[in-house]
Amino acid sequence: MSLAFADVETAVARIAPHAHVTPVLRSRSLDELAGCTIAFKCENFQRVGAFKFRGACNAVWALSDDVAARGVATHSSGNHGAALALAARTRGIPAHVVVPEGAVAAKVAAIRAYGASVHVCAPTQAARDEAAARVVRETGATLVHPFTNENVIAGQGTAALELLRETGELDVLIAPIGGGGLIGGSAIAAKGIFPQIRIFAAEPEGAADAFESMRRGERVADIVPDTICDGLRATFGEINFTLLREYGVEVLPVSDAETIAAMRLVFERLKIVIEPSSAVVLAAILRYRERFAGLRAGAILSGGNVDLDAMPWLTCCAR
Repeated sequence: MSLAFADVETAVARIAPHAHVTPVLRSRSLDELAGCTIAFKCENFQRVGAFKFRGACNAVWALSDDVAARGVATHSSGNHGAALALAARTRGIPAHVVVPEGAVAAKVAAIRAYGASVHVCAPTQAARDEAAARVVRETGATLVHPFTNENVIAGQGTAALELLRETGELDVLIAPIGGGGLIGGSAIAAKGIFPQIRIFAAEPEGAADAFESMRRGERVADIVPDTICDGLRATFGEINFTLLREYGVEVLPVSDAETIAAMRLVFERLKIVIEPSSAVVLAAILRYRERFAGLRAGAILSGGNVDLDAMPWLTCCAR
């Protein structure tokens, strides 16, 4: 594995002119409920409303001028697409985003608003990959994969680096996992500062390919996702699997019902808007209390792009 802590530090400097340093929030009532102290890194306050801008910005600004001029392309259910569109706009280059049918309307609208060309495909990983490859062939754009691109992974790790530099030493760090870019970058960053820190990944039970991969000791890529967490439906990446094994990450599955309950708790106690894909971290801390009891925990709230007209505790049927 070529990625290292130095790559995350390089990403910090590269994205500094463009990305926000997001706040860290705490709640005594959530600490009491969880039986541990939690520092929430609020990436819902990042540009585009999600951590994804960090990785996309790092990847876009790492390109040479001649390559960048041909533009960038990706496939995304929403947040990464919006992030790449905005990152491309900061550099004045074209962006193309392949979006699966059924993606959250607010996220697709954001992609368009940031100036990207949107290409719609069938809602399968194979269709997304095929459509993105076609766009790259037709336009000459550089593919910036949502979670296997090394510059994206390094950029995502900057959130954990900021968190730990603000809080000081923590016992554990937890982040959501879909494709694995955020948790991979977070593990590199956290272990680079505090080698003894334990790393956890929170994953929906309905999209538990990372959990199954770690349990079986081989990458599992054939799970059809069924979860309210639209940002965590991506197939777990190969490079990401390698990173999880290298850094000893433990994956904690949670149900959609637990995630919705945790999302509502964050709304009530922290007074901030987060999406279901963010709420999995608190859901995991509450479900697996014995893993976190009495510890100092850092939790990355990955984003806040949710349809406010369709809040899940009002519209989601019990599963």
